[in-house]
Amino acid sequence: MNGLGLVALRLSLAAVFIAHGTHKLFGLFAGPGIGVGGPEITSQFFTAMQLEPAFALAVATGVAETLGGLFLIAGWFTRVVAPVLAVVMAIAIWKVHLPWGFFLNWVGAPDRGHGMELNVVIIGGLVCLALTGAGDWSIDGSRAKSAAQREAGRARLRGRV
Repeated sequence: MNGLGLVALRLSLAAVFIAHGTHKLFGLFAGPGIGVGGPEITSQFFTAMQLEPAFALAVATGVAETLGGLFLIAGWFTRVVAPVLAVVMAIAIWKVHLPWGFFLNWVGAPDRGHGMELNVVIIGGLVCLALTGAGDWSIDGSRAKSAAQREAGRARLRGRV
């Protein structure tokens, strides 16, 4: 059942990252509370946070989140992808959420942003994946089993010679 838990974790994190990444790259999922989206709008937001070169970072962040989410779905290079996405979340805490404290803006006050609460939970999930790997139900898990089986076969052959 551990493998099923890791699948649930990977898929839920992937949904968050794909939604945010495609919003940054293509303006998908636009609407109230999130705005129009796209690389130009994202780069304006990054410029306001003093992240330069804003357009290149907006595209790089969108690509990292979108591809990272897709890699998490497949469970491919999970131990590489998870720390990269954790760094993206840590930068988001530092540049966007830290001034607003820990908690999200539950009352929807227009003059207040969201705290780092959700980012901390996401980083926790990513650290879990970085330490445990993607699990058996993944490309990484399948490759690890194959490598272990090949090594066991070699060990049997060495024992016979």
